[in-house]
Amino acid sequence: MKIRIKDNSVRFRLAQDEVTSLVTTGEVWSTCKFGKSELVYGLVSSEAETISCAFEGNKVTTKIPKTLLPNWHTDERVGFNNTDDNLFILIEKDWQCLKPRENEDESNLFINPSA
Repeated sequence: MKIRIKDNSVRFRLAQDEVTSLVTTGEVWSTCKFGKSELVYGLVSSEAETISCAFEGNKVTTKIPKTLLPNWHTDERVGFNNTDDNLFILIEKDWQCLKPRENEDESNLFINPSA
């Protein structure tokens, strides 16, 4: 899972197996190590009606309504977004680049519709 943070926006891009995990188990997590510290970030399904995001300690937890998840791993929907307390949140499938990059394995990414 990739995370991109810029000012008051956070964007999550999920590979195929991560989308499948979110749909089937209700959660997906990643960790980025910074020396002896780490940033943990993930998505969890929720009974809430809207997407929300919280940052506590070293953890970014994004809640996504359960109602959005059925069949997401197999359908054409790209993603979902919401603004939560001035934070724009975007969750989307990660696509293969149109021009392959050296040293990047994109085999688990979704096929780019423009390919």
